[in-house]
Amino acid sequence: MTTVLRSRRGITNTFATIAAGLLVLTGCGSDASTPTATPSKDSTTTTAASKTATDLRGKRYCEVLLLRPADPGFTADVYNSYPMNDCPEAEWLALDAGSIATANGVPIARLNGPRYWLMDEIQKTSEETTTVDFGGIEMAKRATVEIPDVVKANTPYTPNHVNRKTVFSFNAGSTIYELTGPDGAKYVMQSWSQQNDPTLVESGLASLGARLKLPTGWTYAPRVLTSRFQVVTTTEDAFVIQDDLRNSYSRETER
Repeated sequence: MTTVLRSRRGITNTFATIAAGLLVLTGCGSDASTPTATPSKDSTTTTAASKTATDLRGKRYCEVLLLRPADPGFTADVYNSYPMNDCPEAEWLALDAGSIATANGVPIARLNGPRYWLMDEIQKTSEETTTVDFGGIEMAKRATVEIPDVVKANTPYTPNHVNRKTVFSFNAGSTIYELTGPDGAKYVMQSWSQQNDPTLVESGLASLGARLKLPTGWTYAPRVLTSRFQVVTTTEDAFVIQDDLRNSYSRETER
């Protein structure tokens, strides 16, 4: 019995560690290929036609992550409030992660938000979608994240695989914000977060580089687009990272 209790405690501590840093993987923006979450009694499952969401820039959203063990590591099903609602503040603040985990039969639930989109458009692949009501906030499953390496998943400026099947588009004339790694890979900001800094707004992103704790060899810079720019991950996993303020970026696919 003592061995079992120690084992369970270890699992609980591991999940707590993952939950504390898993936000690096979120802000995914699209349906996953196979719904694997255990939905609550208030869930529904629908099949939506392929569609394009436009006029996204600056729109507010939030997410709930449902975590479970996998081999190897863990998986997280990511539920997103957009476009059903704008993550109303009162309902969001009232959510309790422990109660959500219990209701959905998972060891850990993680709250992620509020966040704000920076792309102008998302094209989504048509797939079956599970919709869940979390405390009065309707959310749809948008991605499944594999977490084979716990330490890596909790580290800012580290790319992580996300299965989301999307095209993110930024219009000509839009300002984008890019991280460039020491290997030359570029990452475009897909959403900014008010979790670490509740006062952060879009106008503050241009000077954000001075605030970030960039690792050696990394740079941050704004860029005004002269033509339409896209991140296409319809046939491959996206690579998503976060900075130390929890703003999310996708590795660019245009060269």
